[in-house]
Amino acid sequence: MPPAPDLFTDALVVGGGLVGLTSAIALAHAGLSVILVDDVAPEASLAPTFDGRATAIAHASCQLYRALGLYDGLAADGQPILDIRVSDGRPGEKPSPLSLHFHAADIGSDPFGLMVENRHARFVLNRAIAGLPAITTIAPARVTGTRRGGAGASATLADGRTIAARLIVACDGRLSPLRAEAGIRTIGWRYPQVGIVTTVEHERPHNGLAHEHFLPAGPFAILPLTGNRSSLVWTEASDLAPLLMRMDRADFDAELRRRFGDRFGAVHSVGPRFSYPLAFHVATRFADTRLALVGDAAHGLHPIAGQGLNLGLRDVAALAEVLADGIRIGLDAGDAELLARYERWRRLDSVIMGTVMDGLNRLFSTDLAPIRLARDLGLAAVERMPGLKRFFMHHARGTVGTLPRLLEGKPL
Repeated sequence: MPPAPDLFTDALVVGGGLVGLTSAIALAHAGLSVILVDDVAPEASLAPTFDGRATAIAHASCQLYRALGLYDGLAADGQPILDIRVSDGRPGEKPSPLSLHFHAADIGSDPFGLMVENRHARFVLNRAIAGLPAITTIAPARVTGTRRGGAGASATLADGRTIAARLIVACDGRLSPLRAEAGIRTIGWRYPQVGIVTTVEHERPHNGLAHEHFLPAGPFAILPLTGNRSSLVWTEASDLAPLLMRMDRADFDAELRRRFGDRFGAVHSVGPRFSYPLAFHVATRFADTRLALVGDAAHGLHPIAGQGLNLGLRDVAALAEVLADGIRIGLDAGDAELLARYERWRRLDSVIMGTVMDGLNRLFSTDLAPIRLARDLGLAAVERMPGLKRFFMHHARGTVGTLPRLLEGKPL
């Protein structure tokens, strides 16, 4: 007879990134006891050098955080996105005059979303977890193996402790050991691109404008932060990116200005640079026996429209709703039909979003004259079609499709 587990919980969430932290909070609101395991101590993840990225939290995701009581904390250090401009061009040249401009005020009083630096978001989420008795955090710690069956699941930590759970929630990233252990394959590919992320300061205010400027190497996103600062997500060819990362600040800023232009006056980089290889993947299944894949464990997108985290938060909201509804009628949190419902809800949406983002990246990451002309004319055409513009704006806000209650700002 196996020894008794050291700990028991309804849901074991593995992975303490933004999606993992939000999953733990949402599942606690759904009425589950939660143990969150992460290999990084919470205080270490708050250091500016740990994660220099900022995240665009779409309007629907903001509604989720409102429903969980976290939006005010995020907004305190966040910058509303009031406008989105999409343009095409080449380094060192002015953008094409044929562009697309979205105004949030055209479809309501709320912004498209909120730009929040990841370290600030982590602080707010960790503070919320510390105040929820239903959540126990074990970090730093590492899950070395799991067992899952009809009667329940268990996980073994590197220090030898065991945790029994009704459900394991894999928020353990793109390479997801839990997904691999379950034998779930992925479909995907690497892009010949690298994402370079840094923060820039500029002379003139951005007024809440997010600018997606497409260059031959890929999208060059300028995303507004608080003050006269923006987060830069610079997609560059894989063979050139290492050279840019090695440049001293003066040379790097010179290359940055060739692409950034003078729309906000003088500009220079501040803080560290980070680089990330870019890839697309989607899991062939989002669930297995007493296992749910959430966020990057289930899918990974090109950052072309900043939808990666928001897609993961849609997973969180759907899973929390499915489990909350099941628990109300007496079902086990790891019930196979509940997990099947979660998978049906989320997989098609993820495949469609991934395919669209992949297509946009391929369309705009080319310098062939006929294709450049066609896409510029396409941007100009959408600019002159109010109905189609509103449709794209609702997509940017994340308010298209069948939304879980949390994404409508409603309680579970």
